[in-house]
Amino acid sequence: MALPFRVRGGGMSPRAADAVVALVVALVVTVWTVLSGLDVDEPVARTVIAWVLIAVGCGAVAFRRRAPVAVAVVTLLACVAYYPVSAQDGPLMICFALALYTTAAEGRFVAAVALAAVTLLAVGLGELRQESGRRQIDDTSLAMLSGWLISLVAVGRAQRTRTAYLHEVEQRALAAEREQEARGRQSATEERLRIARELHDVLGHSIALINVQSGAVLHRLSKKPEPEVALAAAVEALEAVKATSKDALRELRATLGVLRQADEAAPTAPTSGLALLGELVERARSTGLDVRTELTGTPVPLAPPVDLAAYRIVQESLTNVTRHAGARTATIALDWRADELRLRIEDDGEGAPEELPLGSGIRGMAERARAFGGELTAHSTAEGFRVDARLPLATPASTITTSEGDPR
Repeated sequence: MALPFRVRGGGMSPRAADAVVALVVALVVTVWTVLSGLDVDEPVARTVIAWVLIAVGCGAVAFRRRAPVAVAVVTLLACVAYYPVSAQDGPLMICFALALYTTAAEGRFVAAVALAAVTLLAVGLGELRQESGRRQIDDTSLAMLSGWLISLVAVGRAQRTRTAYLHEVEQRALAAEREQEARGRQSATEERLRIARELHDVLGHSIALINVQSGAVLHRLSKKPEPEVALAAAVEALEAVKATSKDALRELRATLGVLRQADEAAPTAPTSGLALLGELVERARSTGLDVRTELTGTPVPLAPPVDLAAYRIVQESLTNVTRHAGARTATIALDWRADELRLRIEDDGEGAPEELPLGSGIRGMAERARAFGGELTAHSTAEGFRVDARLPLATPASTITTSEGDPR
């Protein structure tokens, strides 16, 4: 099988290159034949036949890479017919030599060896049948012809090997380039998913709290309380909305900071983590939810990504409670152990129907836990709904299991 011939940057096409080679060979053969035949006298018919054979042999060279074996056969037959007919003894053998080399270089090694062997045997037998003193090629020339033919096939084979090696190197480079592009696209996709998850957690939590806070004050105002009471309720709700929106903007700036240009200043607000758990609890309490926290073990500093994941799990769980559960109380338990942090968020709400599919909020929490070698389960209980998460302080490879049932 012939290897593909790649043309780069405006270079000559393979067919044009073969045509140029054929013209050069034809020019050399023609000039050499004319010069060598200046003192030769032969019949016109023989001269015409000789030049026709020269034209056939040189013209066939233009097709040497499209049909290498056929061109080699045609040029060999042209030489076989030319040298007995013509007295000029021109260098038409050049055409066969080039065709034989091309046959080996294009991967037709067996055919090239066969043609070389046939040529050598035909020349040798023809000379041996000549009468003594009438031989055109002596034994030394015959040995040189053998070496010449063998060299042509060997060089063609070497060129074929080199071309195959370069082709393989090129294919490997292209494969590596494609793999690098695929890794880049995968990294970009993962980064987009991470940003989308962060935006979901930030905006979903904050907007849910603002919605609940606004709904609560509107419900109180709908009962037409005294002006002083109504004003106090409105002020309290607006302050809660202001605080919630302020925290949301802070976290939004931190999340979108990765999209800044290299010369832009980074956000100065602290990244979310368990250190801000108190503010998160207060915002949830402002909606009327009684949030309790429990702490066991000795807290230790967490790596920023793990710290953020723990915070987001608690944040998303509280968002689900305020939006869907209809609960009055919620408990956040942090259990610090030697090698892991256990989180438990449970409420006394309505729970979730078991037949409903898993919601995006729970899936996002599960992905966060899995990213650090932890696991997360979420399921309804007799008292309401419960989320359990395990986050290793180190991050070995692990699996994640998420129970079915929560639509949140």
